[in-house]
Amino acid sequence: MPTLLVVDDEEPNRLALERIFTREGYEVRTAADGRAALDHLRDGAVGVVLTDLKMPGMTGLELLRAARQITPETQVIVVTAYGSVETAVEAMKEGAYDFVTKPLRKDAVVHSVQKALEKYELVRENLRLRAQIAQVARTEMVGQAATMRALLEEAGQVAPSMANVLITGESGTGKGLLARWIHDMSPRRDRRMVTVNCGAIPEALLESELFGYEPGAFTGAQGRKEGRFDLAGGGTLFLDEVTEMPLILQVKLLRVLQDGEYERLGGTRTLKADVRVIAATNRDPAKAVSEGRLREDLFYRLNVIPLTVPALRDRREDIALLARHFVANHAARHGRHIIGIDSDALGALERHNWPGNVRELENTLERAVVLARGDTVALVDLPAALRGGAGAVEAGWLTFTVGTPLGQVERRMIEATLRQCSGDRSLAANLLGISARSIYRREADWRGEE
Repeated sequence: MPTLLVVDDEEPNRLALERIFTREGYEVRTAADGRAALDHLRDGAVGVVLTDLKMPGMTGLELLRAARQITPETQVIVVTAYGSVETAVEAMKEGAYDFVTKPLRKDAVVHSVQKALEKYELVRENLRLRAQIAQVARTEMVGQAATMRALLEEAGQVAPSMANVLITGESGTGKGLLARWIHDMSPRRDRRMVTVNCGAIPEALLESELFGYEPGAFTGAQGRKEGRFDLAGGGTLFLDEVTEMPLILQVKLLRVLQDGEYERLGGTRTLKADVRVIAATNRDPAKAVSEGRLREDLFYRLNVIPLTVPALRDRREDIALLARHFVANHAARHGRHIIGIDSDALGALERHNWPGNVRELENTLERAVVLARGDTVALVDLPAALRGGAGAVEAGWLTFTVGTPLGQVERRMIEATLRQCSGDRSLAANLLGISARSIYRREADWRGEE
């Protein structure tokens, strides 16, 4: 059973409540003040906090606010004197589960804790289900290369935090997809992720898009319009191509990141921003700073957690995996009966350098699925530039990132050797030092995996 934490600065009250709930079968911890209570919360597994409202130092209301930051799923019940009901109601607005008044009645306080514990278990179960859903979202970040595994591991560590994230990488590598993945893995997953492409919105409109405006702010501003910071309240704001933002707006963005405050265009009321900011750029941000395109102080504010998405040419071992993923997705989307991609087409994809990265690969395969003449994407279905080997890696060589699973290395090597031998399995087997039967067996295993 999860732990009940009793917080009261008066020892007789703590001991009395500890005895009551121990007899009820609860595991009970006690704390004499708010700071000691926070230490217990950081240790984890506290389902319900039963805290006195009036305590020296940290009050019960301040403890409630801190507890919601540390373990949002923990339910808090406040204990208040008869004349302090208004304060208890304020605690309910701050997120307390319930309040009980002094003098405490055993049946009432036990019933309240029992219901709070049921709520805690329900919240925990919802979190587990959401984690499973988010795990499915992980599959959209397709990749088994060591660089991608390291990237997703780091992103998974920072996702639950509120830290700003700066994602860098070439165009088409999937920076926006990674930002969405981080949002889906965060406690803010139930709220919106709002995207702003700072390079696509004209400079004259970008300020009103970000911060909104009040009536009369400019000619034609008839009513109030909420900005992206308003729309992303409680969620995530994704600033794509942030290095393209005009310098005058970078100052205003910096203020939001530092102070959490902003005003709408033409407004005088200061608003609070409750957003987690994720930014991305296809430029080298340090170079953008030196060139005067990006303010240095803004760079440091955004660059709390830097993540770099590798170029597709730097994780070639993922090309086959991505290709099969895109073929399956677009076959379903376009209603085509396509069962896979043949080895010749796969070889051409693996030899290409992909300057447009994953986006170019996906577009190429969507075209191939639509134009495919049979039930398999073949070499003839690919663009002429790929069929002719333009952009190919050096013939006769394969590259692998350190840490690539041996199964992937073996498959790529066998398939590349078969292509070089024009499908002659006996010759390929001799070159590889294995039997032709081994190649047939491996191919059957691969078909089973697909």
